[in-house]
Amino acid sequence: MTVDALSEILRVVRLTGAIFIQGRFSAPWCYHSPRADVAAPHLEPAAERVVVFHMITEGECFVELDGDVPTRLSAGDVVVFPQGDAHLMMSEPGLQPPKGARLAELLARRPRQLVYGGGGAVTRFVCGYLACDARLARMLLGGMPRVLQVNVRGSNAGIWLESSLHYALAEARSPRPGGSGVLAKLAELLFIEVLRLYIDRQSAGRTGWLAGVGDRIVGAALNEMHSRPAHAWTLDELARSAGTSRSVLAERFQHLVGSPPMQYLTQWRMLLAANLLSRSNAPLSRIAEDVGYQTDTAFIRAFRREYGAPPAAWRRSRTAGDGSGDAEATKRAAPRAGG
Repeated sequence: MTVDALSEILRVVRLTGAIFIQGRFSAPWCYHSPRADVAAPHLEPAAERVVVFHMITEGECFVELDGDVPTRLSAGDVVVFPQGDAHLMMSEPGLQPPKGARLAELLARRPRQLVYGGGGAVTRFVCGYLACDARLARMLLGGMPRVLQVNVRGSNAGIWLESSLHYALAEARSPRPGGSGVLAKLAELLFIEVLRLYIDRQSAGRTGWLAGVGDRIVGAALNEMHSRPAHAWTLDELARSAGTSRSVLAERFQHLVGSPPMQYLTQWRMLLAANLLSRSNAPLSRIAEDVGYQTDTAFIRAFRREYGAPPAAWRRSRTAGDGSGDAEATKRAAPRAGG
């Protein structure tokens, strides 16, 4: 079976998803969602990066970011905020959110059911998040717009996911065990399906890692590097595998992904190495070999450049559970959430 770059990244890097709000809003209404870095300590305290998304399951509404024109959303739409922007969800443009409970109180029980509004037209949506490694987030979401809107009702997987989500939300309120676990997996699957649809439907002129995956030439080179990261790749060999010239591959790769192919290969190898260091007790020499380094010295040098510490020290810090970054984030006061 052919290995594709997106599947390989999702296999290697641990993702954690959850649905944290199930809302029923009747017009007029307005809901404020804070910046992802502020919400993160309340959603997933140990996460390096949290990506928030909403799925409209009934009715329609608008989403607005500061300085942007409001965007209309309808049932089946999923909106993702790749850069972690604060935003408003509302029944019509121009509304302001009411004062509400702080996030810590709002999320005391998850998924939290919110019922709010003036009694008019009903909109239902769920709020979820994906927690992941900060480097993975930069890789996957780099070059994407501040708001990503995809309708999943046009895909078979999306239809299945939406019906499964309704079932899981009902199960989460029942006394049967495992409901929250099912919701967590569905949140991850929904996010992955959004990424796949974004790749399929992206327009000309877009850049970023996902744009590279969807490109015939760059995508072929990415698939090769991700399927055989330990191979002694050269630019000439990658170009041949992609069916193009060395110069075309180098230029197109740099334009879409934002780095030269060989630099990207090193970054991918270091991400693999970090994954092995944090999840196994394998010796450094074995990890170095698995990611394409013949000597420990070269591996240690490359890892230090990418992560700011030698691999052994980095592994010890992960084992010790250094949470200084999380503690600093928690010090920030949580804003108020409307609803």
